[in-house]
Amino acid sequence: MQSISLHYREGSSDKIYQVTLEPDGTGYLVNFAFGRRGTTLQTGTKTQTPVDLPAAQKIFDKLVKEKTAKGYKEVVDAGDLSAPVAAYQRTDREQNDTGIYCQLLNSIEIEDVDRYIQDDLYLAQEKHDGKRLLLAKRNGELIAINRKGLSVGFPAVFQGLLSHSTDFILDGEAIGETFYAFDLLELNNEDIRPLPLSSRLEKLTTLQKDLQAPFLVETASAQDLASKKSLYDKLHTQKKEGIIFKLKSSVYTPGRPASGGTQLKHKFYATASFVVAAVNNKRSVALGLYKEGTLVKAGNVTISINFDIPEEGDIVEVRYLYAFKESGSVYQPVYLGKRVDLDYDDCIVSQLKYKADQEEE
Repeated sequence: MQSISLHYREGSSDKIYQVTLEPDGTGYLVNFAFGRRGTTLQTGTKTQTPVDLPAAQKIFDKLVKEKTAKGYKEVVDAGDLSAPVAAYQRTDREQNDTGIYCQLLNSIEIEDVDRYIQDDLYLAQEKHDGKRLLLAKRNGELIAINRKGLSVGFPAVFQGLLSHSTDFILDGEAIGETFYAFDLLELNNEDIRPLPLSSRLEKLTTLQKDLQAPFLVETASAQDLASKKSLYDKLHTQKKEGIIFKLKSSVYTPGRPASGGTQLKHKFYATASFVVAAVNNKRSVALGLYKEGTLVKAGNVTISINFDIPEEGDIVEVRYLYAFKESGSVYQPVYLGKRVDLDYDDCIVSQLKYKADQEEE
């Protein structure tokens, strides 16, 4: 296998681009991973099907040349950087449907938070601002699975989990080279989704001690109301993404309920997924959302130099303060990056939170 890690740093921009040329059956693939250093990288391929070695080498060399022309430099030694570059592990079955799906959560507003803090049937967990990921270890193989149930690449450091004899499926979030586990779905090929959440978390705690790798998401027990209140206050003060409340007796149910549910999230700031309707001048893109099947304007957002400018038609995540009901535009938008795990059906107007004095009675 031939591989190269490239690094680009200018001002506040600090990005990694990795390219690999690797054998696949009787041919070769050219794959890549990219993103900000210290985050979980996005992956892709330049060869949907294997090609012969001369063709693969040509694609590899062209891609590296394109990136170095843009200012990327080869990482000869990880010590050249203030923090090491994460190696990235792809899978031969990347983008295949695994049949394993995660449970998705509906949101609650600030006025509902105290109700769940005071309810001794609900425990609380920190909501991390990472990439949703399930890790399935089965028969000597580790597979990472995104929120759509597709197999995806993952930081190579996760491969260390294969040294343990236990098989499992963990649900959690990846931030850079760290995986934060908040649920356990299978243990040694036994499906434990039907068990109460409290029992699954007990097994997850025991498994964590054996693995000594994934970090458990901070959890406040259902009966300890003071602990839940303390967790909420701490997360809010530290400007973390949010808090999650889960019914301790609940089973694990893949998918998102039409409303409510046994697991609910509250974000401390609003985010939404948009379609890039157009690329503007001066590192700006126009945002769009679907309303009754039609793409409507939702304002513009500036792309900081930490990010590559997305292309028209890409799905992107944006944080904002609130939206104006009359225009549909978001106020004080901040670009968070591209989303490769969502569809256009997710980019709908109903995501938006409007300024309080504009909300309908």
